[in-house]
Amino acid sequence: MENKLKVTAIIMAGGKGERFWPKSRSGLPKQFLKLTNTNQTMIQETVDRVASIVKLEDIYVVTNKQYENIITAQLPDVPKENIILEPEGKNTAPCIAVAAAYIKKKNAEAVVLTLPADHLVKNKQIYEKTLKAAIEKATEEANIVTIGIVPSYAETGYGYIKFKAASDNIYKVEKFVEKPDLELAKEYLATGEYLWNSGMFIWKLSTIWEKFMVLLPDIYKGMELILDSIGTDNEADVLAKQYSMFKAESIDYGIMERSDNIFTIVGAFGWDDVGSWLALERINQTDSCANVISGNVVTCGVSASIVCGGDRLIAMVGVADLVVVDCDDVILICDKASTSDVKVVIDKLKSAGKQQYL
Repeated sequence: MENKLKVTAIIMAGGKGERFWPKSRSGLPKQFLKLTNTNQTMIQETVDRVASIVKLEDIYVVTNKQYENIITAQLPDVPKENIILEPEGKNTAPCIAVAAAYIKKKNAEAVVLTLPADHLVKNKQIYEKTLKAAIEKATEEANIVTIGIVPSYAETGYGYIKFKAASDNIYKVEKFVEKPDLELAKEYLATGEYLWNSGMFIWKLSTIWEKFMVLLPDIYKGMELILDSIGTDNEADVLAKQYSMFKAESIDYGIMERSDNIFTIVGAFGWDDVGSWLALERINQTDSCANVISGNVVTCGVSASIVCGGDRLIAMVGVADLVVVDCDDVILICDKASTSDVKVVIDKLKSAGKQQYL
């Protein structure tokens, strides 16, 4: 595919991955863990996938400053100047805004893939084809393109995209909707008019720059100041000061829900956000009793369970539908139907001052 605009990528890697606690911790969150059978961490898989479309020198990774050493160790081939360190987490809009400033400094005529660091893709060929189609659509006028996923069940943990008529499998977005309750998610699934919002966006740099200017002017002012500071002695100080002034805002609420000319392309490439322990059943082979087991584990009469062990022996007898996760200092035992309540445990640990377990 020929394109006059340089293709760049923003990899968003600042999340906490709390739904994967206790493996995912504040010091080593999900995006830096090996959760599949590729022997790569989630962010390494993401960079490898996008490197078929984007040169490594044009891949930008945004993460929290506390993960600087982890990022440089796991992604040694990504230029160090392309690792953008957030002083603090402020959600996706500030993350994208700062990355856009760094891209603009280097190449104002760019089209940008904006991708989460911790998603799974099974079919890389279809993934590449889909992103190339999205790039082509994004270069037309001031279009924004998102990748939508056909729902396979009623999921309450994702936002949804309602779409209109198609042209070459590219759908006009009618609206974005927030994470629904279970009954509403079932309705969305039944209509066939909704897609899961994957959190992958494609736009020209000039398009997203103007969107910030019009829709998020307070962040835009900071973007301009950060842009002017890049390469100067004041760069770090300006970034820290402006970031502290940014309001925490998601790109969905701040821009996507308030914009026209948004299109979606169905991503039929075996996507999973690996958002909770239940994802391990979807992305791994189960045994004859529908279990997913790793580590030093012995079972008898155990079914439909997810067991993530280590060196310490875990013996399980006569149970079903459990999630058991063994770390050095924490053991999680959870009914599969209650995995969404892992965040409640995290809140209780915070309230109890037990930060060492987070």
